[in-house]
Amino acid sequence: MPLAAEGPTHTQRVHDLVAHKGLLRPRDLDAMGVPRVTLTRMTAAGVLEKVGRGLYRLPDHSPTENESLLTVARRVPQAVFCLLTALQFHELTTQLPRQVWIAMPRGSHVPRLDYPPIKMVQFTGEAYSAGIEVVERDGVALRVYSVAKTVADCFKHRNKIGLDVALEALKEARAQRKATADDLWHCAKVCRVAQVMRPYLEAIE
Repeated sequence: MPLAAEGPTHTQRVHDLVAHKGLLRPRDLDAMGVPRVTLTRMTAAGVLEKVGRGLYRLPDHSPTENESLLTVARRVPQAVFCLLTALQFHELTTQLPRQVWIAMPRGSHVPRLDYPPIKMVQFTGEAYSAGIEVVERDGVALRVYSVAKTVADCFKHRNKIGLDVALEALKEARAQRKATADDLWHCAKVCRVAQVMRPYLEAIE
């Protein structure tokens, strides 16, 4: 059936929805009673752009700061945003990560996502479960480690991200008063980096 016979209603509703959400998945159309073939037609017409398996957006779309996090949270609900991504979320770094960093329980398989690119780190026990905060963005629950836990994680994984990044995060967390010394010390013990962090904590107090 040609696009014109479908009428403007479906295409306009899809356009309005993707303009609001940023990213659209085929199942989002089901709730609206819009046939999924509409996505195929709109993509062929250049109205939509396919950015990954089952993910569409407007061609001139400017991604929001949390769009990648929303996508990962929807697809991998057990993921916890960590390290560079958590630092960026808490505004504790000048780094702009090219991947979304997530923590998963040890033994987890790397999630298969076409978009966005992810970097998975496996945590065990309390190192995974401690310090998780749930923040809602656009109706989606984002699981992200607290400031103190993120700083401790950065020292734990300093070989992956660099000691300079961990030190910057520690200084910013204290300068912006986003974490107390007690919180940082507790998380340092959880992550088993208390002896590594001790001299740096003492130097800035």
